[in-house]
Amino acid sequence: RIELRRFGVKVSVIEPGYFKTEITSLENLEKHFLSIWKKLPEETKEIYGDNYVKQSLMSLKKLQKRCSPNLRLVTDCMEHALTSRYPRTRYSAGWDAKLLYIPMSYLPSALTDLL
Repeated sequence: RIELRRFGVKVSVIEPGYFKTEITSLENLEKHFLSIWKKLPEETKEIYGDNYVKQSLMSLKKLQKRCSPNLRLVTDCMEHALTSRYPRTRYSAGWDAKLLYIPMSYLPSALTDLL
């Protein structure tokens, strides 16, 4: 962003939270996770254990509950960034991006790791 400024190019960063898209579909996430798991060496699988797979798949299901179906929040940010005379440097789309990720970005890494 800063490197392009000297060429007169204004870059805006859009940081969305979790939204329901093909990327976040439970079917795709599970398929890719299990595909990677199958390719791991047996030694690595033993280190992580079978419980790791179950917990990870449960976490993916919980993620689905947090995904917003309202993609307009993201496209509105994109529209503003592209059409505004003075676009913002950063856009945060979704409640989770505004209330969770922005405040966490100001905290020390050790604290965010705990959260």
